[in-house]
Amino acid sequence: MELVQYQIESNGVKLDTSDGIIHIAFCAAGIVRIRYTLDSEFGSKRSLVVVEHQERKDVPWTVTERSGDLELTTDVLTIRVDKSTCAFSYWDASGGLLAKEPSRGGKTLELTDVYRTIFDVSKDSVENNLGADGLRARVEGLNRIFDRRAYHTKLEFEWQPGEALYGLGSHEEGMLNLRGKHQYLYQQNMKAVVPVLLSTRGYGILVDSCSNLSFHDDSFGSYIWTDVDDEMDFYFIYGPEFDRIVAGIRFLTGEAPMLPKWAYGYVQSKEKYVSQEELIAIVQEYRERKLPLDCIVLDWQSWEGELWGQKTLDSRRFPDPSGMMRKLHELNAKLMVSIWPTMGKGGDNHREMSESGFLLGNQATYDPFKEEARRLYWKQADDGLFSHGIDAWWCDCTEPFEADWKGAVKPEPELRMLTNTAESKLYLDPEYINAYSLLHSKGIYEGQRSVTASKRVVNLTRSAFAGQHRYGTITWSGDISANWETLRKQIADGLNFCMTGSPYWTLDIGAFFVHNKPDLWFWNGDFNEGVADLGYRELYVRWFQWGAFLPMFRSHGTDTPREVWRFGEPGEPFYDTLVKYLKLQADALHLFTCGGGRASKLYDVSGAGF
Repeated sequence: MELVQYQIESNGVKLDTSDGIIHIAFCAAGIVRIRYTLDSEFGSKRSLVVVEHQERKDVPWTVTERSGDLELTTDVLTIRVDKSTCAFSYWDASGGLLAKEPSRGGKTLELTDVYRTIFDVSKDSVENNLGADGLRARVEGLNRIFDRRAYHTKLEFEWQPGEALYGLGSHEEGMLNLRGKHQYLYQQNMKAVVPVLLSTRGYGILVDSCSNLSFHDDSFGSYIWTDVDDEMDFYFIYGPEFDRIVAGIRFLTGEAPMLPKWAYGYVQSKEKYVSQEELIAIVQEYRERKLPLDCIVLDWQSWEGELWGQKTLDSRRFPDPSGMMRKLHELNAKLMVSIWPTMGKGGDNHREMSESGFLLGNQATYDPFKEEARRLYWKQADDGLFSHGIDAWWCDCTEPFEADWKGAVKPEPELRMLTNTAESKLYLDPEYINAYSLLHSKGIYEGQRSVTASKRVVNLTRSAFAGQHRYGTITWSGDISANWETLRKQIADGLNFCMTGSPYWTLDIGAFFVHNKPDLWFWNGDFNEGVADLGYRELYVRWFQWGAFLPMFRSHGTDTPREVWRFGEPGEPFYDTLVKYLKLQADALHLFTCGGGRASKLYDVSGAGF
């Protein structure tokens, strides 16, 4: 790719090359947006990730043309473009190299055909399956038709010796430094995707793509690849401190709202409490024992009978939702309720969605990419739950088209990626398959804020994407299994997630699956006796000690009870240690003075950088 000519525009520089056009625009002195297309002009679609296309006309920058390259410079950052190959390199104000593409050039676009699916549901072809991960609905007998042409994009780098890379979200492999690694970025139960990298060389990269992605730093090369995009679109963010890189990410993708104080306290959950009497009794037990508790959680199947995903409580088990909430609030406790994007036939929620045309092709999962569908979903949640005083949401299964949670043998990584992304592409535009949770969270946030400003939004959700933090979300790491290896891996996973600019991450303290079921690869705990096994008690206590310092301190799981007194009685080491950390965390929270989005305030949009 050779530079043919360039044009200085009010918001950047346009490069005409022998193989497409490139646009470089400064959003601030330390942030630059780069787009590349083979088309004659750039697209005008609004980003789902970036709050605004923040190409600022008031950022001071200069262009210098030399014999071999073109140089764009601000007070803190320089970009050099090799005229013969259009390879980019990035430099700090002192002339230090931050990052570079291969000398032959590092930006590649490959045309790809995009298809959409036509469904014929007139023959009652919807297949419903209820498994360990909830209701899954799919449709057979479908046709795929051509929709448009788009691009695979490939952005290559030559990382420097000793450089470490972090980010990409929370994945189950426990990789901290991503150098020499390979990671698939698609949504599934134990993967929360954020396409952001941070480097110890003092920069970050935000890829504005909602399609399936992959990261490579292995024998196949060092690059970020996207599956379906109208153009290549990414941001280079200079720090050099990580706090300032995170501030730059939030400048682009939005600030993270401060959660209510109780959300930083202890959250008691399990799979599952089944009645209002049980919920109240558990909270009363904590109060009688004088143990801190801020929130209790009502997990799935709180609806009536077979009405999967209905956002109302079963009147037989929860006969007085408003009275239940008054009692819980009198006990100084909050309630979080699990809601699902997939709804089974028979309930009013499903019927309303179906009649409005807001269900995706499987005729069960609502379409959050439609603003009207998000509004209806919120109205249902408000009418059935929030109006009774519910305090927080647990948006479970926000990767609703996962397809690999079955069988005794865990599929190979590439097969898992292909299986899950193929299932998602049946019902979603492949350009946006990673953004379901982002739009779902947007609907909950905007819905709740539209009816009250007196209660902050709290949304615990299993999937994530860049920018989702602006909707009051906490992401948890999915349905993990109880063993020491998982505990070790989770530490790296949480660190990488929080480094991407999304500050709220948590997990199931003690792991979700405690038992081992050989016929299901994911049900892989080491403790079939649950809390009766002293080995599990030890693991749980260690997990609990770590969890006390996470952004959300939350116990949850199946197979065995999770309340503190299930692990012993006063005077016994496990019980006493749990109580010590409960009270330590409560005391720390009491003393904590909220800073209000510190990282996002580090950034000065006047053009001077951070």
